[in-house]
Amino acid sequence: MRTAIELAHNGPATGVNPRVGCVILDAAGATIAEGWHRGVGTPHAEVDALSKLGEGEAAGATAVVTLEPCNHWGHTGPCSEALIEAGVARVVYAATDPGHSSSGGAARLREAGVEVIGGVLADEVEAFLGDWLTAARLGRPYITVKWASSLDGRAAADDGTSTWITGAAARQRVHEQREASDAIVVGTGTVLADDPSLTARGDAGELLRTQPTPVVVGMRAVPKDAAVFRHPNPVIFEGTHDVHDVVADLHQRGFRRVYVEGGPTLASAFIEAGLVDEYAIYLAPTLLGGSKVAIGEIGVGTISEQRLLCIHSIEQLGADLFIRAAPERQHPEQSQREGN
Repeated sequence: MRTAIELAHNGPATGVNPRVGCVILDAAGATIAEGWHRGVGTPHAEVDALSKLGEGEAAGATAVVTLEPCNHWGHTGPCSEALIEAGVARVVYAATDPGHSSSGGAARLREAGVEVIGGVLADEVEAFLGDWLTAARLGRPYITVKWASSLDGRAAADDGTSTWITGAAARQRVHEQREASDAIVVGTGTVLADDPSLTARGDAGELLRTQPTPVVVGMRAVPKDAAVFRHPNPVIFEGTHDVHDVVADLHQRGFRRVYVEGGPTLASAFIEAGLVDEYAIYLAPTLLGGSKVAIGEIGVGTISEQRLLCIHSIEQLGADLFIRAAPERQHPEQSQREGN
């Protein structure tokens, strides 16, 4: 299974489909084929592995796959049927497919007399596929909200200047996160104030191989010479302030990983709407004071309504701190904090 996980890493991190790996073993436990999914419209991992075997070679074999084999017709046929037709005797998988249309492969395999074992290294695969699995379960993209601020929570000086609060290492990490996203979302206020390109770039300023689609939310007009129009991908304009409508449209367009980068008004709207799955917070060792806070009104009127977070990691990038956090739905210290 760990080999299958390694194979899955070869697939694209963005797009509608999950990264899946598959290893096929013969009756003696020796590997006879490996495969992984290469993106929309290409063979799924199981079919990719089977394609490397001759007729009858998979009979009696064991297929080890990171995600429950699909059971539906999409761009390709159901992997469950491909495994049955190949004569595979046993299927071992890690995570259960949560898709409404694609799930059910394990049941179909059992129905055909194939031995099925699920849940092997499920925690590792759940962590690896966390963003895709969340999107599949919620029926909306996995949403990361990012901001960079001073230690006192300011995103800019009082005159509006903000270039640069954080250092080069932190800014490069942001570009890597952009590259791993399907879409990067900002408000019209950010476009008008900062004229960002919204591209993912390397250390030397070169464009990285994968670029997120730029999305601009709001009602104000954007100048025709704005940098966003020079992005490699066509910009999407969401002429609304309703973030629920924005999220629904992005999901319909096939985006599964969305990176919300600015500014404070838009970030606060996503937080208040309960649409944040992960926070990417960059803190610089500086103090700015003033009114330009990184986050504004998020619907917290009293301490009992606070938005508790679970910190997943803290990393030092140059002089800055990068904090990965997620909403804590049932924080063990919540009752104690509310009572203090």
